[in-house]
Amino acid sequence: MEPVKTEIGITAYGAYLPRLRLQKQAIADANAWFDSSLKGLAKGEKTMCNWDEDTITMAVEACSDCLGREPLQEHAALIMASSSMPFLDRQNSVVVAEALNLNTSGLRTMDVASSQRAATSGLLSALDIAAAGRGDAVLVASEHRRTRCASREEMLYGDGAAAVAVGTDGVLAEYVAGYSQAIDFVDHYRSDGKDFDYGWEERWIRDEGLMKIIPKAVESLLKNAGVRAEEIAHFVVPTEHAAVPAKLAKVLGIREEAAADNLLQSVGLAGAAQPILLLAHRLEQAAPGDLILVVGFGQGCDVLLFRATDAVQKQRPTLGVSGNLSLGRPESNYNKFQSFNNLLEKDLGKRAEMDKQAYLSVIYRNKGLVNSFIGGRCTACDTVQMPKHKYCVNPECGAYDAQVDHPMAGKKGHVATWTADRLTFDYNPPAYFGLVVFEGGGRFLMDMTEVDPENFDTGAEVSVHFRIKQIDSQRGFRKYFWKAIPAQ
Repeated sequence: MEPVKTEIGITAYGAYLPRLRLQKQAIADANAWFDSSLKGLAKGEKTMCNWDEDTITMAVEACSDCLGREPLQEHAALIMASSSMPFLDRQNSVVVAEALNLNTSGLRTMDVASSQRAATSGLLSALDIAAAGRGDAVLVASEHRRTRCASREEMLYGDGAAAVAVGTDGVLAEYVAGYSQAIDFVDHYRSDGKDFDYGWEERWIRDEGLMKIIPKAVESLLKNAGVRAEEIAHFVVPTEHAAVPAKLAKVLGIREEAAADNLLQSVGLAGAAQPILLLAHRLEQAAPGDLILVVGFGQGCDVLLFRATDAVQKQRPTLGVSGNLSLGRPESNYNKFQSFNNLLEKDLGKRAEMDKQAYLSVIYRNKGLVNSFIGGRCTACDTVQMPKHKYCVNPECGAYDAQVDHPMAGKKGHVATWTADRLTFDYNPPAYFGLVVFEGGGRFLMDMTEVDPENFDTGAEVSVHFRIKQIDSQRGFRKYFWKAIPAQ
């Protein structure tokens, strides 16, 4: 009797794109006096992180879109892929896991970096974990790369994140086959101690790299899987060369209409996150039975083949790529973009000179609140409070040591009081903060971000999100906490 084959594949997916969308024309207008060729790249917009966003905060958002906000979810592994992680020696994926309030007992965490195919390699590892019967795994890819002013990369690079969960239950895209090839083809690089990428000549990258390395890898995978090229319904090739996906499709015998839109005019090139972001976008459009071919390119090539199941049109993320695209807010202030990315030296004023040293022992002792936004619920009277304390705040109860953990990260709230302070230092003044009263109980005085002053007042609905609280520029440490964001 032959063993029963277990179906392994993608069980959920999600994405996150910053709300700010820098108009590319603003970049060209500021720099065309120096390089007139930038005008040719000035179409559309690109995603732009707020000052309090980075690869960690975007990864948390993408995973939340993928997994939801259920407390203490059980997963075997969380893998984070990026070439722009904020910490070189502090595991970034652990911060993401705690912000998601995952059950970290027995959880494997891993950071995968140093290549534009970090995400596809990480996804292959996640699939291996699921195939070995160790449990579900999550791969999140997030990217926030800095670029030189007036550079081609500044026109092209965008910020974003995407996540996929893999396992055996509720598979919406079955994993069919994978293939990897390692080749030290250097299209660009960033050395230790350098802030910006150094890219090589475009035609060389296209003709010797993309058009030669990818076809060999794809042909090997299709042969091994017994799949004909014309059967491919979705062909994901992350590249800044807009015409390359269609050219590759023609060379390989894949239908031209299968080539995925790279979102270059609406998102930009999101580095290592791009293949997963495009995969998530195509999953939104896939029909049952569709074959989805995903390429990861960088010092070689990863190729993964998935087949959409009947569940692909039933299991949807809260927002996904399409939902995030619809929430964009145009930004034409090029100076703001430079400031948020620390590309120029500004006089931040005397109030910015305060020492922002992070007391690591205090952060650790309070990590339930700081990282996971855990409050307390009284077992004697069910009163919810923030933060969790020994005594119940209900004056009619006051029970001692009766608090249990109560996750608050997914709760909606309303603004009870607020102020816009221009005396307190903020990278994007004025600094908004106020009292938020949560549905189901609990209230908390907290910072607010991405406030639209024209549509904000007392009573506004808010949700809470993991963001950068402060940056200790002296020691290079970032303090994270939760902020309230008004509903759109």
